[in-house]
This record gives sequence, structure tokens and C-alpha cells, in this order.
Amino acid sequence: MMTRTLSELNAASVGEVVAALGAVFEHAPWVAEAAAAHRPFARVEDLFAAMRAAVRNASDERRLALLAGHPELAGRAARDGRMEPASVAEQASAGLDRLSEAEYARFAALNAAYREKFGLPYILCIKRHGRVSLLRNFEARLASTPEAERAAAEAEVLRIAAIRLNALVSGEGPLRTTGRISTHVLDTVSGRPAAGVEVELAEFVSSTESVVVARAVTNADGRTDAPLIGGRPVPIATYELRFSIGDHYRRAGFELPDPAFLDVVPLRFGVGDPEGHYHVPLVATPWSYQTYRGS
Repeated sequence: MMTRTLSELNAASVGEVVAALGAVFEHAPWVAEAAAAHRPFARVEDLFAAMRAAVRNASDERRLALLAGHPELAGRAARDGRMEPASVAEQASAGLDRLSEAEYARFAALNAAYREKFGLPYILCIKRHGRVSLLRNFEARLASTPEAERAAAEAEVLRIAAIRLNALVSGEGPLRTTGRISTHVLDTVSGRPAAGVEVELAEFVSSTESVVVARAVTNADGRTDAPLIGGRPVPIATYELRFSIGDHYRRAGFELPDPAFLDVVPLRFGVGDPEGHYHVPLVATPWSYQTYRGS
């Protein structure tokens, strides 16, 4: 996937714009072609606004075809690889390429029920959702009306397109499509940041099961060198940060009991805004801790 600058796209031929951006909307290169007629664009936001207008001004038949062109989540096209490369990557990011047979069967039943009721594939910007949130959304939208569901599907198509466009085009006025999870650790016994603390971030994929999505070690500032999640939407989910604070105090020379009163400290929190910044610090001693949502 090659990134192009906005200035390059402003100077390119229509064919080159379509070649670069034709897959931003699934199987709908006509959106990029229509937007290209409104160049030059000063900001990436302006380019996206032109693409959004092209969709909204299209015929009802074409808008329905745009929705119908999206693959089902964990459907047969996904399993057989008959999707746009961006869709393959998006479904893989949510683990939909690694489901058990029982999980595939659940998605197959949901997809069939949705298509029978609405005549369209269920569309969701899955980069913004964890597994639990995805299934909760799927089941909730099955109770919707055809009119409301079509509007919801078009909104999700635009969210998907915005993320894809931001990944393909650089320039002024990028779209707000990313969030992050970050942390730092403060040792209140020494009154200093806690360096060398192992940190693990896990996402709950069911009420009882979690999957580790990031590991890091705090630096001299008590922070991780990079966000634990960054540069993409933070999937809506329940997460848990796990801090190996007991090892930190052992290295500092504290004689901790065995087992230590606090060894691995878990902080469980929820993310409801995929484009938000969730800074979740740990303020600790060998016998106590606290947290808050920071900035």
C-alpha cells in the first residue's frame, strides 16, 4: 500500500487518482473518480468531503450497490480470500480470520438473519470494535428497522473509508481516525517515576477470556516508549493493564513477603471512544495503588 501526498493527487490524472484511491470505498472506484473532478484540495478533510458528497449524491441504485458490495464479517468471502486487501486486513485485525468452527457458525447465523431481514450484508467498521462490542452491535442492529439500518450501514461505510483514506493520503487536515492507550508508573515511596516495570495490556474477548495485545517496559520517565495502542482506532472493549510492580520493588531492595501483598497490579477499564486518548497511570507503593484517567 503506497501513501501519496495530497499535492501529488491534486496534480495526478483522474486515472491515477482512481488507481490510488479506488478501493477506499469497497468495489466502488466511481467514488474516487467523482471526487477527482473537484480538485485541487487544500486538506485531506476536503478530499474526504468530496468523496462523501459523491456517495450521498449518487443514485439510490448505486448507493445500494455500494452497501451490497461489502463482504460479510467472517463470511465465506472472508474465509476464501475473495475480498479487497483492505477488508482482509481489517477483518484480520479483529481476529475474524482465527475463529473456531463454533464462532464461525455463530457469525454465519447472524449474517444469514441480517441478510434475510435487510437484504444487505451487515457492515461495521470493525477496526473500532473489539470482539465483544462487535457481536453486541451485530445483535442490537438485528432489531433495527430497514430505514434506520440503511442509515447505520452508510455511516459505517464512511467510517471505514475515512480510515482507509487516512492510510493512503498524507497532507494538511488529516481525518480524526486514531486513538491511543498510554500509561506511566509513579513510585510514591521514592517520589520518582518507576523505570523497568513490565506492563501488559489485555483485551477481554469474552466475559472470562482475555488476549494480550501489547507488552512494554517503562523507561526512565516511567512511561512506555510508544503508546500501547496508537496510530489506529482503539477498539471498543474492556481492557486490563497489568503492572509487575512487585518486581520493581524487589529490584529497589524492598524485602517483600512471599507472596507479596501487591505483585502484579491489574487495572481494568473500558474504552467507548475509539478516537479518544486513554491515559491510565499507576501510582503505587508496595502496599497500595491508585489510578485515574489522565491526559
